Amino acid sequence: MEPRPRRVPFTDRLRVPGGRDGRRMLVVAIVDKVGTGLWSGAATLYFIYVAHLSVAQIGVLMGLSGILGVAGPPLAGRLADRFPVTRVLVVAQLARGAALLALLTTNDYALLVLFSALGALPDRASSVLTKLFAARVAGPDRIRYQAIQRTAVNIGWAVGAAGAAAALTVGTTASYRALLLANVVSYAVIGALTLRCAEPPSPSRVVASPATAPGDGLPPTASPRVPATPWRDRRYLAFTGSEIWLFLDDSILQVGFPLWIVHATDAPVGLAPLVLVLNSVLVIALQVPLSRFGETRADARRLLVPIGAAFLTGGVALAASAGGGPWLATAAVLLAAVAFTLAEILHSLSSWELSVALAPGEAQGAYLGVHGLAQSAQRSLGPVVVGAAVSAGPFAWPVLGASLVLACLAQHRLVRPDAAPAVTAPESAMAPEAPGT
Repeated sequence: MEPRPRRVPFTDRLRVPGGRDGRRMLVVAIVDKVGTGLWSGAATLYFIYVAHLSVAQIGVLMGLSGILGVAGPPLAGRLADRFPVTRVLVVAQLARGAALLALLTTNDYALLVLFSALGALPDRASSVLTKLFAARVAGPDRIRYQAIQRTAVNIGWAVGAAGAAAALTVGTTASYRALLLANVVSYAVIGALTLRCAEPPSPSRVVASPATAPGDGLPPTASPRVPATPWRDRRYLAFTGSEIWLFLDDSILQVGFPLWIVHATDAPVGLAPLVLVLNSVLVIALQVPLSRFGETRADARRLLVPIGAAFLTGGVALAASAGGGPWLATAAVLLAAVAFTLAEILHSLSSWELSVALAPGEAQGAYLGVHGLAQSAQRSLGPVVVGAAVSAGPFAWPVLGASLVLACLAQHRLVRPDAAPAVTAPESAMAPEAPGT
């Protein structure tokens, strides 16, 4: 049994793990989300009013971009095991900016689809590379670092979205282009900041000296070990597959709540954006305080039980929101929003720790890249699942909640300490191997 970590004083919890480089990467994440918030709120309107695309064309454009973006996480993970993660991240950031800037050069539909798809690849890759950098630079404090980062990026996103809302009141072609250019500038800024970050230690890039090269009379036990591959690790692949379903909270909050409020309840339509505001406020307020419940692999595994309970509560509350007047509907929707947000917060902690703890150090990038497929797949699958639930009616939400409980229970069993993985993974990705292994 793992020893329980000691309580960290509140003043220490205000400190950003990883020292100067950890703080710099935190600034990178904030600037990135401010720029993304500026552009995301205007992207669809840009394609309508500036590029003059139809709704159907925009749907195809975003769908194809999502498909290509799925390849980003595993590609980024493999590259990060072979090259410095900071340099790979800078290339991804600049590629995001270049692809976005290219949108200004044409209104041709085929080229807009091409540039959007090319931008989705490094965009998905950047999230994995940032996570990998945090895991390496923060070491055993990675859970607290992730909590601080999620809090900060939610603030950054809110600032960017507010800026976009102000700019869109003008509604001119110049205002849309200005928001796009502001996001491009943000990529240039974070690229420069990332270059100032020192490369964190990586167990996957150890260069043998000539004196210890293979064939120089070393015993067989001293020969280099073949790096593990996540594609042959059945437990990690099963863990990643279950993650696709557990990441559904994103589509439920972003897509499901607005559709359900409008089509199935007597709650005021204005409640839909307030749900997203409530979500952001709760993440900002609770992410860091709750991080102490997921600081070890055992803690992360225990979190799966309350995560399932929160999912089920949210599903039941959404179903109840369709059965009453405006006041009951509003109260039930708000309860559901709190429940799903709590599930999101706790799952982010559990997912972060388990994805790193189950990955062997020498192939950490490749493993986290495969784990990144879960979020990418959810972005494509999630809206379809949530849309089907809305169409099916109130009973669908408790059923969906129950399926999420089953996914939590399956993952709880899958990551138990005595489960034998196809590839042995150290308890902490940052821990050195024991002598003689």
